[in-house]
Amino acid sequence: MTHWFDIGVNMPDKRLPLEEVINGAEAQDVLGIVLIGTDVEQSQQALELTRDASAVHLAATAGVHPHNAKDVKQGYIEELRQLASAQNVVAIGECGLDFNRNFSPADAQLRVFEQQLELACELGLPVYLHERDAFEPQIRLLNQYAPRLKGAIVHCFTGSKQQAEAYLQLGFSIGITGWVCDPKRGDALREALSVIPLDRLLLETDAPYLMPKTLKTKSRNNQPANLPHIAQEVAAIKKVDIQYLKQCCWRNSINFFELESDFAG
Repeated sequence: MTHWFDIGVNMPDKRLPLEEVINGAEAQDVLGIVLIGTDVEQSQQALELTRDASAVHLAATAGVHPHNAKDVKQGYIEELRQLASAQNVVAIGECGLDFNRNFSPADAQLRVFEQQLELACELGLPVYLHERDAFEPQIRLLNQYAPRLKGAIVHCFTGSKQQAEAYLQLGFSIGITGWVCDPKRGDALREALSVIPLDRLLLETDAPYLMPKTLKTKSRNNQPANLPHIAQEVAAIKKVDIQYLKQCCWRNSINFFELESDFAG
């Protein structure tokens, strides 16, 4: 049996009530969700949510988003190391570089990103990557660490075909969001999909953000239940049967995050 798997949801968040999210996801056969850690406190809260038993399996990442790099405290890496020892933590991140808004200075972003790459290598966990307007410095750093990394997922990829190829050459996987449904901003991503093989493709909503533009709804808050709508767009672009895409993305998610035992039987 295969189901849908949303590899990127920003919870806890007051816009995403847990029971509503779980019920909506289950109704759309989205039975796997990864909750994204963006700082130490939020990573801890995300981990706590994963302990709620339901038909939808929740896992979490533990990390510091580049926006929050300036706010890290001494010893934060040790706190992330402790969080990452939990069974339900499946990756280090969301980490990377964001030179678009520069909420943290570039030097702080680079330092905190590299410290998390070192931690991922030490623990044998994959990294959960963020990048915006910082591709060149990010790919240079990743080229140094790729031989030691367990793997990486490029979260919410919106770049060019050439950038996708650079990540793929490092052996990384790529997460596709509802950005692909945006008629105005999604052209580069739709083109990049042509070079992303099905065995490196994962799907995500980035809820509550990035509501698919082609989805007619009164809500402004994206939810995992909308993942099949994104999948329809991806299947059309890739010219593959949507059930086959579902099978591939489910298997990719289970394998990447090493969750086979959690779905046994």
